[in-house]
This record gives sequence, C-alpha cells and structure tokens, in this order.
Amino acid sequence: MYGLSRYKLFFLLPGLLTLLAIILFPLIFTIRVSFSGWDAASPGLNFIGGSNYGRIFSDARFWESLVRLGFIATACVLLEYVIAFALALLVWHQVRLRRLTRVLFLIPMMTTPVVMAVIWRTIFHESLGPANDLMQFLGIGNVAWLTSAGWATVVVILVDVWQWTPFMFLLLMAGLLSLPKEPFLAAAIDGAGPIRTFFNVTFPAMAPISAGAVIIRLIEASKIMETIYVVTSGGPGTATETSSYYIFIRGLRDFQIGYAAALSITYLVIMIVLLTIIAKLLARYLVKSGA
Repeated sequence: MYGLSRYKLFFLLPGLLTLLAIILFPLIFTIRVSFSGWDAASPGLNFIGGSNYGRIFSDARFWESLVRLGFIATACVLLEYVIAFALALLVWHQVRLRRLTRVLFLIPMMTTPVVMAVIWRTIFHESLGPANDLMQFLGIGNVAWLTSAGWATVVVILVDVWQWTPFMFLLLMAGLLSLPKEPFLAAAIDGAGPIRTFFNVTFPAMAPISAGAVIIRLIEASKIMETIYVVTSGGPGTATETSSYYIFIRGLRDFQIGYAAALSITYLVIMIVLLTIIAKLLARYLVKSGA
C-alpha cells in the first residue's frame, strides 16, 4: 500500500511542479521587477528599493480607479445574483422547453468577451447604433451612451451583467437541483405560499451556495478588463477606468514596467485582503442565517 501511494505521488509530481512554476515564477519575477526602475528610458532590473511603492501612495488616479472598480464590481455582482436567482427559480419549476431554456441562458457566457464587447460598442454607438434609434422611437432622443460618465458606467455594467449572469445562473441552478425535497413538502403541508416558502426554505437553504457564487463572481469582476478596453477605453476621461486597465496603461502604454509591477502587487494584496474579509462576512451573516 505504501509503495502504491509512493507511485501516485511520483506520477503527480510533474503536474505539481509545472503548476508551481506557472504560479510562482511570474509572481516572484513581478515582485523583483517592482523593485526596479524599468521603463522606456532605462530597461533593466536596476534595483531602486521601494520607490515605486512609495509613489503609489500619492497616485490619486490609482486609488480612484480602485474605488471605481469596487462600485462597478459590486453593482455587476448584485444584479447578476438577483437576475440569475430569478431565472434559476423560473427554470427550476416545471416550465415548457426547460432544457432548451437552459442552453439559451448559457449562450452569452460561451461567446468570446472581446467579440461581444465590440458588438455592444456598436449597439451603443451614438450616431449609428440601434440603441439611440430605439430611444428616438420612444421619443426620448439621443443618449450620450459612451461620452457621458454616468451612461458609460451603465453600459459597462450592462455588458458585464449580460455576459456573466449565465455563470451565476449555472451555479444557482445546480444548487437548487441539489436541495432536498422534504422541507418543501413540509412547507406545502403547513400551507406556506410561494413567497413564504422562498424566504423561509429556499433562500436559507441556498445561502452557502449563494455565498460561494458571489465570491467567485467578485473575484472575476475585480479583474474586469476586456469590456473596459473595447467599449470605453476607460473613458470618457477616466470615468470607467478600473485598476487593471490603469495598470495596463502604465505598463504597456507608458512602458513604466517597474511601476506597473508595483501597482500589480499592491492591487493583488488589496484584493486578497478585501475578498477574504467579504468571504468571512458572507459566511458569518449569510451562511449562518441559513443554517
């Protein structure tokens, strides 16, 4: 038995080493680059200490992009959760063409994000897009979808919600299908209606799955990049500029590689701390309330 376990570890070792190399090498190299002055004028790993990290504290644009990211990610995840839960409940109950409906709901998630972002940018084009044609038909007039700070943020949130609500739907639907039937039978015997059954049985039973789904989507939403890059390019001005897009600008447009690496490490640490706190709060208040 001991020999069999040893051989299992032997066969798993190449994959484990590859995984560690893929994860650890870029991280360690980025940390090393963050302590260098690598830029367009002086490419190289010359050591400059913590100057890049000291510069971050006075970089108001980075902190503003972080706050903006928090707002966009929170709005996206909340809307996705509510819409996905409603759709999952709808499909969970006996409806016609349930299997076809599930497939249709998953189509946005299966499309390429950049391609769909280009299509959405075309839809919201202020002179050629069909969105303003619809506004004119309704008598509202043209809307500055991509040149107004507020509307551009709405467009970014709308595109992300359309793209990733199916993912949340998939997780919640799997959770609903795994729920035991006995509590629902007991609620029906007690004469509980649909609303009361939802708040007293369905939602508490789904609390652990809901917490996991929200955390997974928050992790992904905190990295939103393709939609910003294609649809708004961070504009108008910096109205939709998130942390990842700002790091992209500093690193690959301004070619301030050392400073961009320091921004990346700072952003990673902040996200780990914030998401850990959020996960613990969800586990304390949401999961325990459903226990």
